[in-house]
Order: sequence, then C-alpha cells, then structure tokens
Amino acid sequence: MNTQQQRMKLVTIAALVALTGIAASCSSLVATGTADQSHALAQLAPLYAVPKFVAPGPAFDAKKVMAGKSILSIPGPTSNPWYTQGLTAMKSVASMVGYSYSFVPNSGELAQYQKGMETGIASKVSLIDLFAGPSPSDLTKEIAAAKAAGTIVAVSHNFGVGDAVPNDVANLPVDFARAGRLLADWVISKDTAAHVLVLVSDELASTASLRSGIDSEFQQYGGPNIKCTFSNVAIANWSTGLKTAVEAAFKADPKISYVICVYDSMSEFVVPAVAAAKMEGKAKIIGFNGTPFVLDMIRAGKVEMAVGECLEWTGYAIADAEMRLIGGMGTVKDMNIPLRIFTQDNAAEAGIPATFSQGYGDSFKSGYQKLWGF
Repeated sequence: MNTQQQRMKLVTIAALVALTGIAASCSSLVATGTADQSHALAQLAPLYAVPKFVAPGPAFDAKKVMAGKSILSIPGPTSNPWYTQGLTAMKSVASMVGYSYSFVPNSGELAQYQKGMETGIASKVSLIDLFAGPSPSDLTKEIAAAKAAGTIVAVSHNFGVGDAVPNDVANLPVDFARAGRLLADWVISKDTAAHVLVLVSDELASTASLRSGIDSEFQQYGGPNIKCTFSNVAIANWSTGLKTAVEAAFKADPKISYVICVYDSMSEFVVPAVAAAKMEGKAKIIGFNGTPFVLDMIRAGKVEMAVGECLEWTGYAIADAEMRLIGGMGTVKDMNIPLRIFTQDNAAEAGIPATFSQGYGDSFKSGYQKLWGF
C-alpha cells in the first residue's frame, strides 16, 4: 500500500533498506520513436473529474454473509492519521452491516504485528487483514497458524494488481502500476525532452509496481529525448536523505525539469531541497497519494500535481473485498479504488486546508450499500 501522508514518514519497518542514492536509469533512455503526447493526455483526461463508483464484483447479501463473522485489522502505526482514516471507514462498514470489527493499536514494530496475529487466532476471528504495513514475509509462522485455525489472512493496500504475495496470503491490491504510469504520462504531456528524477523507497512492496509503471510508460510513450533516473531513499532517511539525493541529482544533471515523488509526502523534504538548489520553477514536483499537506502545497504553487486516492473510499473497498473472501466469493482482482488528479485548478475541492477524503464525491457510499443489499 502507505505514503500516504505522514504514513510514509512515520512507518517503522523491521527491515529497512539503506539509502542508496542514484540507483538506476529508466529504460526510456533507449526508447525509440517519437513521444506520444496524445496517449498521455488521453490517460489523464478522465481523472480531472470527480470519480464515479464502479462495482468490484456482483451484488451479495452482506448481512447474511457476515452474520456471526468477525474481522481483525493489523495496520501500520495507528498514531498515523492515514491509518486512522482507513480504519474508521472499515469500522463504519462493520457497524452498517452488523459484524464484529477490531484493530490492533501499534507503533509499527514486528513484535506487535506478531502479537496481533496471535490475538486474532486466539479470538477465532473470521479474517485477519494486514493493512498497508505488515509484510506477510515477516509473519510466516503466524500466518501458517492462522490458516491451520481456519482464519483467512489477507493483505490490503500493500501490493499491486497481479503481484505475487508471500505465504499465499489473499492480495487485496491497489493498481500502483497505473498510478506510476499516470505520473509518467503527466511528464510526457508537459515536456517530451524532460530530464526526470524519480524518488522511491524500495522497502515498500508497492514501490515495485510504481517503478514498473513509470518505467514502462516512459519506454513506450516517452520517446528518445526523455531522460530519467531513479533514486532510492529509505523511509528512515527521508528527513536528510531526500535532500542529499536531490542535491546529488541536480549536480549530476542540472537540466532536471521534473521530480517525481512516488509517495507524495516526500515533498515535505523535496520542496525545500529544490528551493535550496535554486531550481524552483525549473524543476517541477509531482507525486502519488493525495496527502492533505501536499494538496495544500499544490494550492500554494509549490507542487505541480498529485494523483490522489480517497481513504474513506479505500476503507469501504477493503471491507467489501474482505466480506467477499469470508463469503467464499474469491479474491477481488481489483478493488476499483479510483484515482483523481489534483492541480492548482482543483486542489481547493479537497478542502482548505485539505483533508484525506474531500474532493472525490460520495457515490461509493450509495454504490456499496446497493451492492450489499441495503
């Protein structure tokens, strides 16, 4: 799944990848043919409007499916507002449908995730959801024990569509690759000779899909003149490492015209780094997530664009996918969590100051209620 706001700043992960600096160049360096701006513009065009609900599967009787059932969420650090928003939405669905829902308060430590799994097994919950933080690869023993006890284990908002997930855990994915493609499309639509710095945090499972989306889009539609470089900065090093990475990139290539923050809350450190390098207005910043303080930066003209997602909508989507698993309807391949582009023209629709869920409409509420038989 989480930059998801200060999520990416605050997440404590058991095994962090160290800062590696300039890591690799995009495949687009060897792309042939001309840049396809019409393709890029066509991908971006539908995302300026308020999104509409698209059902992730057929309707079902949610109350009947969930009678006597229970769900336990084990999220990343619960002090982080990003998680609070998602958990609140899932809890509201549980209250609406009428099933037991709880989550494990934690500060992102592996021992807390392990204890949470043990609690879920002992409580005989129907499903345990590893929500946008705990990695299935770190919980092999606990996942095996849960399955042996008849508890379904899922991981949500952490892996991309079609990704292989460790320990055969059900994947409730987000289309991170599409988000990556959209970031590349934005650059292509603006500057077919752009020099691009892409900032990533490779320890997060979602980064691989974001990387892939950016790279493939530049390769296929960017043409031969777009140059891009990936730089990996571990979350633990963001406060100092992002500044170092940006400085090094500008020194290596003073023609950089775009900085892509795959998690837009990187902008907290990237915006001042760009200003310190006297590159404001020359190197534009874009990113993925729609973090409120970044949307405020967009409104102020410090960040050019963000591809955002609605956390309340996300919580409903995850709850829907979990109920389908419990009801034996299989794993949802794509939860259809929509994305929306925010620029200075529409950022105010997210609120002043911005919030996590404004600016996306509320068609999902009536859409899911109808889908669940209400």
